[in-house]
Amino acid sequence: MDTRSVAAQGRGRARRAANSTAMEAGARAGFVARGVIYLLVGALALRIALSGGGKQADRGGAVAEVSGSPFGGILLWALGLALAGMAVWRLSEALSGQTGPDGREPAKRAMAAGRSVFYGCVAYSVLSFAAGDSGSGSGSSDRQSQDVTARALDWPGGQWIVGVAGGAVACAGLWIAVRALLRKFHEHLKLSQMSRRTRRAVDFTGVFGGAARGIVFATAGGFAVAAAIGHRPDRSKGMDDTLRSFTGTPAGPWLLVAVALGLVAFGVFSWANARYREV
Repeated sequence: MDTRSVAAQGRGRARRAANSTAMEAGARAGFVARGVIYLLVGALALRIALSGGGKQADRGGAVAEVSGSPFGGILLWALGLALAGMAVWRLSEALSGQTGPDGREPAKRAMAAGRSVFYGCVAYSVLSFAAGDSGSGSGSSDRQSQDVTARALDWPGGQWIVGVAGGAVACAGLWIAVRALLRKFHEHLKLSQMSRRTRRAVDFTGVFGGAARGIVFATAGGFAVAAAIGHRPDRSKGMDDTLRSFTGTPAGPWLLVAVALGLVAFGVFSWANARYREV
């Protein structure tokens, strides 16, 4: 058996695994878990906007909220395993391609690989917290961001590295927002299975939620660029401080209210993906 035949068999097995019922279940569970996290982050941000205080509005705060709920430990394990399912599904997309005519393009596969790593890290942190490592899942994103920025700035060419990384995050945020406004998510949804009312709801949450999510990413990237320019790691912000910074704008807390509601909407949109996404 020659090398090309072995490679073809390997690709065939990867494609069958990617199209399996278990892989589909993992992907849909992952969308549910993502929805839970964004819904909780949005609710925490809304609490900050309306009361001026509150717990940290980031993934750590969301994990802490789940942990403090009835059956919190079980829910955390379920959340972490669902996110692991999302990571495995994204990895299968990187190996065998996404759905759609251009799903096997190198750029799409590279983005899928990046998302797989991201969700794998998130799943690991949640599962570590569920297993008893209190410093894993609920750590402050602000402290983590500043620590990473401080270490990177000490590297040779660190300012350029942090600046480019921050610029990439800012551009990614703008890209996310623009794609949401253009309703590019239609490409991945089973629109024919939706009623007119459901489609309107999905469009609203997808546009509003995606735009809010993109704004948060773009703003966080801008803070990283500012940290690089001033060689000030304290100017780098995680999601919590990024959200709180919206209250310092001329719009006051009302901008944060809008962004927080947008994150809640994105959580609901993620649940719609769990039902109607083409996996």
